[in-house]
Order: sequence, then C-alpha cells, then structure tokens
Amino acid sequence: MRITPLALLLLVLAAAPARADLHITRDHGGYVEEYKAKYKKIRDRGERVIIDGICNSACTLVFGIVPMNKICVTPKASLGFHQAYYDKAFTFGIKVTSLEGTSDLMSYYPTTVKDWIRRNGGLTTEMKKIKNGPDLWKIVDPCPDEW
Repeated sequence: MRITPLALLLLVLAAAPARADLHITRDHGGYVEEYKAKYKKIRDRGERVIIDGICNSACTLVFGIVPMNKICVTPKASLGFHQAYYDKAFTFGIKVTSLEGTSDLMSYYPTTVKDWIRRNGGLTTEMKKIKNGPDLWKIVDPCPDEW
C-alpha cells in the first residue's frame, strides 16, 4: 500500500495535539469563579491568549492565571478594571461592591497590573480603562506577527 502526500499530511494532523488559542474580542466579564476555572483550563493545556478587543472586569483575571508569556495584545486591545460587586439579581438591581471580592481579584493580578491600578487611583466602582500603548505594554507584550 502506498501512502500519498495527502494521506501523510492527514496522519500528521490527526496525531498532533490540538492547539486552540483563546481570541478575546469582546468580553465584558462575568462571574469571577467561572473565569478562574476557564483560565486554569487554558493554562493547564498550555494554550495562548490573544487580546484583540475588549477584556473588562473578570476577563482581566487572565493576567493572574495564564502565564504572561502565553498572553499578548493587538492594537485593538482594551482592558477595564473595577471593584468587584455582588450579583445585582440578589441586591435588587443595585450595584453593591464586595471588599472580599475586590481583594480576591487583586490577589491574582501580577505586580505590573497592580502598579497600573495604584497609579490610576485604585479600583473603584467606575471602570478604569487602558488601551493600546506604552502603559498597556508595561503589563503585557504586543502580539508578534506569527501569532
């Protein structure tokens, strides 16, 4: 039996481990525990994260869970940080901040993120955003062309 180049290619692709990058384009956050679990899976599989748009709130936990050498940003990247708050479904629609939740968030962030947050007045109820440029690049590297 003769193996054709196409069959050989299919065999190689089938044998190679699947590699999926997380491509963040519009993530406004959500439940912290869900993000922790999601990012731990990504970290454990050795996958990369490309931030190519909005990454706000719990989305930013990626910086404390996935290794920084596996994360990069494109020129469209935007990060947003704020204090943690309780689910509004349990607080009659009122945004009630959680000191414990905010402390938990901060405990995950690397020093570069904490430094930016401190330089910008700390976490508050208002979203503090950082966009493409030198401040962002102090936290995370721009994506190389091959990503």
